[in-house]
Formats: sequence, C-alpha cells, structure tokens
Amino acid sequence: MSTAVQPLTTIGHVTPRVDAIARVTGQAKYTNDLKLPGMLYARVLRSPQPHARIRHIDTSAASRLPGVQAVMTHETAQVVWGAGAVAGGRQYSDAIKAITQQRRYIFNNPVRCVGDAVAAVAASTRHIAEQALALIQVDYELLPFVLEPEAALAAEAPQIWPEGNLCLDVSNNSAPVVSAHGDMAAGFAAADQVFTQRYDTGFVHNAQLEPRCALAHWQGDTLTLYTPSQGIANCRHDMARDLGLGDQQVRVVCNYMGGGFGNKNQNQDADLIAATLSRQTHTPVMLEYTRRDDWLGMHGRWPTVQQYKVGVTNAGTVTAIELIGYSGMGPYRKNAGGIGGLELYACPNRYRAISPVYTNRTTSGNFRAPSEPHGVYGIESLMDDIAYTLGMDPVEFTLQNMLRPTAEQQFTNYSLDTCIQMGAEQFHWQARRKVRPGSDPGPIKRGAGFSFMMFRAALGMSSAVVQVDAQQRYTLFVGVTDVGPGAKTTMGMIAAEALGVPLSQVDVVSGDTDRCPYSVGESGSRTTIMTGMAVVEAVKDLQQQMAAHGMPTGDDVLTASATPAPLPDGKMRQCFGAHFVEVEVDTRLGTTRITKYVAIHESGRIINPQTAQDQIRGAVLQGIGQALHEDLLYDPASGQPLTTGYYRARHLTHRDAPTIDVHFLEVDDGYGPFGAKTVGESGIILAPAAVANAIFNATGKRMTSLPITRDKLLGALR
Repeated sequence: MSTAVQPLTTIGHVTPRVDAIARVTGQAKYTNDLKLPGMLYARVLRSPQPHARIRHIDTSAASRLPGVQAVMTHETAQVVWGAGAVAGGRQYSDAIKAITQQRRYIFNNPVRCVGDAVAAVAASTRHIAEQALALIQVDYELLPFVLEPEAALAAEAPQIWPEGNLCLDVSNNSAPVVSAHGDMAAGFAAADQVFTQRYDTGFVHNAQLEPRCALAHWQGDTLTLYTPSQGIANCRHDMARDLGLGDQQVRVVCNYMGGGFGNKNQNQDADLIAATLSRQTHTPVMLEYTRRDDWLGMHGRWPTVQQYKVGVTNAGTVTAIELIGYSGMGPYRKNAGGIGGLELYACPNRYRAISPVYTNRTTSGNFRAPSEPHGVYGIESLMDDIAYTLGMDPVEFTLQNMLRPTAEQQFTNYSLDTCIQMGAEQFHWQARRKVRPGSDPGPIKRGAGFSFMMFRAALGMSSAVVQVDAQQRYTLFVGVTDVGPGAKTTMGMIAAEALGVPLSQVDVVSGDTDRCPYSVGESGSRTTIMTGMAVVEAVKDLQQQMAAHGMPTGDDVLTASATPAPLPDGKMRQCFGAHFVEVEVDTRLGTTRITKYVAIHESGRIINPQTAQDQIRGAVLQGIGQALHEDLLYDPASGQPLTTGYYRARHLTHRDAPTIDVHFLEVDDGYGPFGAKTVGESGIILAPAAVANAIFNATGKRMTSLPITRDKLLGALR
C-alpha cells in the first residue's frame, strides 16, 4: 500500500530556509519590531485573586496621568472573545454562537483566576502605561476558589459558573464526553487478570520564546492587525466575528514569528484589546505582554487525572480498557480537554469518559498534539506494567496488542510494526533493558523504556496561488506563517519540485491576508499536507495555462490558483513512530539523566530532512521537559501560581539536551504532496511515556505522576 522513496530533484535534500539570512542577521521584522507613526503602547492589569467579583474599579488617577490616552475595563469594553472559550473542541459557531451561557470577554467580571485581565491602558510610552496600571484601584469581593478538577466536581465545591464546574458542550449540556466500543462486561469477563491504576499529569506551558504582542491600526472601518499568528486566515475571521465586521474589513499580517506550539492559533484577547484601544483612540496601538502576562494570560496543556482499568489474558491479549478521566480546563473552556491513547490498541472493548472541569487555575488549551502526550503516558505506563507483570517484553506485548489494519478499517499505508522493530534494533533494546526492573546494583541505576504512536496525517482543504512572468520567475502566494518547521521553505520546495525548476527561481509570498489566499493554519500538523497539496494543484493549473498559451511576454503574468479538498478514499491516514530511551537514575539524589535516545518516525516522504529532524528533536525535548520538570504549581491556600516563567517551571536548556538520534522511514502512500505526512507534532507524543517507562525499568518504581521530579522520585525510592 506504499512505496519506499528516494530524494527527488529538490524535495528530500537538506535546504537552508529561504528567510534564514534575514532571521540570523536581525533584518527580519517580528511584530514587536514594528513601529507606526504616533503609535501608543498598551499594558494589561491582571487579577491578583483566583476568584473574585469586581465591585468597583477606579481609573480616574490613571486617566489623568499625562501621556495616557485610554483606559478600558469590563464596564467600558464588553467585547466577547469567541476563540477564548469553546465547547467540545469547537469554536463559537458563526451561526448559533455555540456557548450562549458561558461567554468569555476580554475583561471578565467575576475574575476566575490569577491573571484574568481586569483593565488595559494605552499611553505614549511603555513606562507611562505601566505607571498608569499601578494607579488603577480595584475593589474585589473575594470568592471561594477550587484548583483541582476532582475537587471542583464535589457537591460542596465553589461554583465557578452558575451552571456548575463541569464544562458545557456545544448544546449547553453538562456531561462527561463518552466514547464506547464493544461489550465491556464481556471484555472483563474474558480477562484472566484485571489491572487498575491512577495517573496524573501537570499543566505544561507552551513557553514559546516570543511573548504575546499585537499592533492594531484602524483606517476608517478597516482594521489592520500585525500579530504573531499561527493562522492568519483564521485570526482574520475570528477578529471580524468578535468585532462585528466582515472578513474583508480585517487584514492580518504576520511575516515573522517566534513560535507558538498551539497558543497562537485563532485570535487572542491581546489582538482584541489592541484593536479596541486603537479604535477608541483613533491611533495605532501596540499591546505587549510581559513574560508573567504570557505565562498566566496564555494557555498551556491541561492537567489531567486518569483512572484506568484494563483486562488481559495470561497470554498477553488485552480484552478491555476503561478510562475515567478528568481534565482541568481552568475557568474557560478553550479546548475539548481530550486524553488520547486508547485508540492505539486493537482491543475491541473500550470505554472512555472524560470530564472537562472548570477550575480557578490559568486557562488550558492547545499545546503541540493537544490530547496525546499525557494520555499516551498514562495508557502506555500501565501497559508497560502489565507486560512486566506477565513476564513479557513490552515491545512484544505492544506488537501483539497494537491497532492494525482490518477489513473494516484500512490505512493508506501501515508501518508501525516496522518502526518498532527498526527502533529496537537501532537502540539495542534487548541489551539495554532490564528484564528485572531495578536490578542494577549500587545507587546509579540504568534502565530502558519504549513507547509508540500513530497520529493523524489528514487531508483537507487549503489554497495557493502561483504566478509566472516573462523572465520565468515564479511567485507563490500562500497564507502560511512559519512557526518553526520552515513552512515558507517547504512550500517553495514543493512548488519548485512540481514546476521542475530550482528553488532559487521561486519567490514565496506569505503571512498577509490581503496578498495571500486562505491557508488552513499552522496547527494540527496540517500545513505541509493541506497547503502543500494546494501548491501542487495550483502548479498543475499554471502548467496547463503555459501549455495552452505559452510563456507571458512583456509585463504580463500568468496566474493560477487551486483550493483542493482531497479525501483518503475512506482509509485512515496516519504517521507512525517509536521511541526508545535509556536513563541513568541516581537514587541518592533523585536525578534522572538521559544517556541514549532513538526516535524512529514514518512521516511519509520527508520534504527537508534537516528541518524534519530538528522538528522531532525539538518535540522530544518538550516531551522530556513534560516528563521530568515542567508544571505550573499553585499554592492551595491562596490560589497563587508559584512557578511562572522559564526558571521556576524548570524548562530544559541546551545544557539539559541529550543527543537524540532521529531516523525516518520514508514511504509514499499516494496521498498528500509527494506523499508527505505529519512531522511537527508527532515527536512530542512519545517522550513522556518512554522516559517514565525507562525510569521504572531502572528503579523498579512506577511513577504515576508527571512531572517525575526529584522529590517524587526520592519519595518512591524510600
């Protein structure tokens, strides 16, 4: 169902990024580098309380401060932030405004977490704006708060919303999200043993280097917004909806940005605040977040509680899987709160009930593979436990139980078994793992862990425009922004390959909704597949025009476009991967050091090998951070966040980074642009589970709570 591939003329060769020189020499202009004549600077005042009703806000002293041009609060700017609250994973519907009972505003009353926006100031300088914030007096009526999702569902828990703390769905119903397959009673009856375990995972911030900022400028009733966005077309539509405009009245520009990992898709409250201040002052306004603003005002991956029950025969066949899960969404539901992983197994009897719960922590939302790393950690930790309890090799246990193609469910291609076997050989799995976990003598113990995944590589709609002039220079217009994977370069390489010309002959125009067509947006690992396919189809259109009319002459150009919406013919299209890791644990100090990491991925045809390898490495590092260090901790007595920022949350630095060996199994399944599949998100999915399993193999102690910090590990080793 797939064919092995060799590099093409342009695709498959290491290629420098088309904007690399501009980036490394400082010529690239990021949003915060932009300046417009007369531009004002804005700052946001945030709640110091986890839950409180605002009785009164006195902004008079701030308004009188020389240089202050505007002060806004919930009393003067009641703007709904549609992308700030979702239900069931869906944004506000344009037709029905899906959540009618629990809308999120740019300023909310009551405030529902420390960091909730209370007011904003626009002034002639940054310093005056900050001084003005200090002059705003807020009278809070303190309300009881709750931080943990299970506690929030207790009968006596403080109510964050009048309808309760269980998040509403798109129909305003309050119920767990349930998926069920097969006969659970029969599945557990067929088991020889039943295993139960509880796991929990922390809140992990996206921690992108570029803080949030937005520059808004009105010309009449038309808004131009400069903002670091993972999807300019989606941001444009969201801004128009929330401001009561038509899409054609909004222009979104993002030529360069510094990463997002999911928390810069859609529009953000910063965009709306800047736009509202600009409209009020009739002046361009630059809103800048501090690092603390970014940590508390922007979302991260939701914390979870996962309670599993798994039935298995003595021969190692899983007969039933049950998951009762809780996802802490913060006070607003910005995502579905999913917990993935069960779908990796072929077990016919599966039940999953997830309760997305409101708490008085900072809001949760998209972070690279939103539902997967924490869920895969939970289920693959338990499956690793089961394998060792049964006396089986976890790799063999996985090969026996993982999802495979069937007559009812076909794949465009399937290579998971090959990835696992290839990884086991490259890593020397049998030599590195301990058959008896924790059996190393002495205080320094080594062990090996493994995890596997499959992740969507879906087809879908996007657009591209390509032109050629009389000098045979090609210009590609795509609405992408480069959030790290080199999207502009990738689109140029696909165009060059399809055209049969060198990349140097192709100019790429991107990041501006006034100049570029719709693109699906840099989230969900969709850009290469979907917008790349649009590039291929637009080139076909152009080639047909050139064949029919010849090359243009003089100042003429030929222009072609495409908006394809391909389908996988009823088959499932996935990328596949397996990670193997060896750790060294010092049982005296509770420290964990990674000594070997091998990542095997099948992501179809690789467009740019160096960029693809770096994407996997970066994702693995984020997964290691989630496994060992990162969590936004709160004081249970005061509801105050304790670990805001890179140092307190203990994000990995270059000194923590191990060598990560990345190998791609390249195939072409006949779909997507030249067979390309997902790369960007897939690498993070496996790391927390692989590291946790390796720590168990080294110590013999199963760690059921992420992150696996020194105190937790030392506590387990006592």
